[in-house]
Amino acid sequence: MEDTTKKVTLREAREKFIEYLKNRGRATATILAYGKDVDQLVEFVGTQHKYDPTTITTQDIENFKIHLKNQKYTAKSISRKVNSIKSFFRYLKTQNIVADNPATSVTHPKYDIAPPRVLTKLEYRALRDACRDDIRMSAIIEVLLQTGMRIGELAQLQVDDISLDKKKAYIRAYESRAGRTIPLNDAAVKSIQEYLDIRPESDNRTLFLTKTGNPFLVRNIRTAIDRYFKLAGIEDAKVNDLRHTFIVHQLRSGTPLTYVSRLVGHKRLSTTEKYLKMIEDKPDRDTIKLEEL
Repeated sequence: MEDTTKKVTLREAREKFIEYLKNRGRATATILAYGKDVDQLVEFVGTQHKYDPTTITTQDIENFKIHLKNQKYTAKSISRKVNSIKSFFRYLKTQNIVADNPATSVTHPKYDIAPPRVLTKLEYRALRDACRDDIRMSAIIEVLLQTGMRIGELAQLQVDDISLDKKKAYIRAYESRAGRTIPLNDAAVKSIQEYLDIRPESDNRTLFLTKTGNPFLVRNIRTAIDRYFKLAGIEDAKVNDLRHTFIVHQLRSGTPLTYVSRLVGHKRLSTTEKYLKMIEDKPDRDTIKLEEL
């Protein structure tokens, strides 16, 4: 039978795959992760002098899984890399670069999914106390805790996106996520106003700035919050746990699932539903009023 597959190297196939993901509007972080995962596979099979996508077998991918395990990768990380590789070869199959998909029968390693970390009232009050003298970080932590927005969304906020008199904030669309308007409670409004009173003068309209008037970048915000977690004596906590805490707190207080899902920008209601497992006692009646943490 005549071979009708397109002749490209694994490296070339990888570049085509990345371009495909960009054209599909996938998130930058997703594209970077997929690219790195495929790079690792390409490097691994390269040690066996395999550079042609059509020569990759299911056993090669299984051996790659073993290699990752020997390199001390967690089962969760290996599972994510398997997912990337499956997506890669599915794409190659649709583009007629490979005739058969060697990743189809590759299985994901089993692992326990840890429930989201939710801060206790004592913990988030301790976090507030730890950053009390840092007005900018107090505002950042308060906004994350009182709105459940993502750290990337917070870093993108512009001064013009905030309406303190109407108690609203607009979260701009970015990558594959739609824009949305969310309410600001009194605690969030108060913290933002206090920050605006000392915000550096700058032509830059980004809400949260460095002392030199430049945008406060996500990685630096994350580092600062991690530092305050340590100062507050809060263990095993990450920035995203402020978001988890908001979601669980609102659901526990009776805020409708669909409303919470819309507020935090979940694409699927099923993502929000997973938090219901963490709620033992839920009020009999739903309430649209958001509870202040």
